[in-house]
This record gives sequence, structure tokens and C-alpha cells, in this order.
Amino acid sequence: MKPAPHLRHDTRHRMQTTLTYNRHPSTPSLRLPPDACDAHVHVFGPAARFPFAPERGSTPADAPKETLFALHRQLGIARCVIVQSLVHGFDNRVVEDAIAAGGGRYLGVALVPLGIDDAELARLAAEGFRGVRFHFMSRGGGASGVEDVVAFTRRLEPLGMHLQVHFDGVLIHALAAPLARSAVPVVIDHMARVDASLGPDHADFAALHALMKNPLFRVKVSGVDRISGERSYADGVALARILVRDFPERCFWGTDWPHPNHHHVPDDGVLVDRLADIAPDAALREQLLVRNPQDFYRFDQ
Repeated sequence: MKPAPHLRHDTRHRMQTTLTYNRHPSTPSLRLPPDACDAHVHVFGPAARFPFAPERGSTPADAPKETLFALHRQLGIARCVIVQSLVHGFDNRVVEDAIAAGGGRYLGVALVPLGIDDAELARLAAEGFRGVRFHFMSRGGGASGVEDVVAFTRRLEPLGMHLQVHFDGVLIHALAAPLARSAVPVVIDHMARVDASLGPDHADFAALHALMKNPLFRVKVSGVDRISGERSYADGVALARILVRDFPERCFWGTDWPHPNHHHVPDDGVLVDRLADIAPDAALREQLLVRNPQDFYRFDQ
């Protein structure tokens, strides 16, 4: 069985350490509702305790849980979903450690091989992992392996886990039909990484919008800074606003801290303030930041 392309990376530059996050983010002017959730972050290291995967594509500076917790206190965020990074590969201990330290306010999404045994998958679910993530990138095999991933979702169903997918925007046309056969809900990362500069009428965003009409799917309106071609992120914000407007009960938001493999270092305070345009009224922000993650990720459990 051919696995999905999790760890296929160019390793030529992996030993060069890079700082991917702003050590002094601004404090946002927007006040978030109580129990607001950052539904997409990562933690890196410290590498001395949680070694990076040999197969990683780059070597970021340590971005440990303590730094994340402090950032969330500054931003007014109470809950979080930590997504296992390719930096750590299939060794999910770094996220387990952060979940354990989070006092029930931090949950996780794991990276696992398709051949993971049932006992380990069940153990991850019991430790607070609510889903598993697979990557599909045009530079690393495209949509190959998606049928195997869809078959794998049958093992997630009895554990109450979901499927999370991260892919290049151009791949949405190839992935939409097979992902619709998933046995569990499917969460699409970063608005499918579409190119926001092409606008809402472009075929890639139109395909994402059409896919979201299927109640099986959720989308993270994170990454406005990744998909935007503007310093203000206005074009990315515009796409996020459409998704939140049209699918208010199936969107999540996240900072994507510490912003790995980015073309610039975002200010997380600015990303929070962009929520005033993504979800323009308090009731919509409550839905996006509190009720949706509460219902889907089951923080109270």
C-alpha cells in the first residue's frame, strides 16, 4: 500500500536553523470572547528534549509550549488545538506533552503512518488527539495516496477522530471527490492554500466553496497571511469572510503559530485584529471562536 506523502521533503537546507515567529508580537486591539480557541498551532521542541525528525525539510528555532502559552495569554485565547508538525514527524510526544500541560484547554491533531496499530491509535485518542493529519503537496506526489487515506478513515470513526488535510490549492480538484467518501468529518487546512490574489471567482476557491456545501467538510480560515499577496492580507481576509458568512457553523480560526515554512514572519496580534473583518460582528466571532471548536473538538471531555 502506497502511503500518503507525509514526509517527502527536500532536505538540502534542513540543518539551517530559522526563527519563524515574532518574539514580540503586538497586543491586539480586538477583545476576543471568553473561551476563544486558536484551532491551529504547532510546537517545536525544545529539540534537546523532543528531537526533530531526520526527514524534516527545515530546522526551525525552538518554539516550545511555554512560549505558546504566553502568546495565548497576551492574545486573549483560552483554548487551542495543536497540530503535530512535519518537523517532529510521527513522534507525537511533543504535542502530548503540551496537551498534558494545558489543563484540558489544549487538544491535538496527530501525524501517523497508515500502518499505525489500533492500540496506538486508541492511545492517542485517549491522550487528547481529536484527529490525524495528512499532507498532499504538488511538489511531493500530488494527490497520490488519497484513496489509502480515505480507507484509513474507517479506523478513525469508532474513536471519534476526524481527518485533517493540508494541500496545495491546485489539488482541490483532484482531492474533492475521494475526500467526500471519508467515513469521518474532514477539516481542510488554511482555506486549501488557494492563491487569494486570484480572487473569489477563481476556479480553486470556487471548488473549495462548492466542497463546503457538503456537511462532511470543515475549513480553517487560518493562513490569510500565507495565501495573501498584500501586506494587509486584505485578499486573504476577503476569502475567509466569504467562508465564515456562508458556512458559519463549519469554520475554525487559527494563528498557525509559529508560522513554519513562511515567506515572512507575521505579527500574531495583527492576525487577531483581522478577525474583526473575517467575522464582522460579535455573534459571528462567538460562533467561529467558541461554539464551533467547542462542539467539534469536545473540550469538555
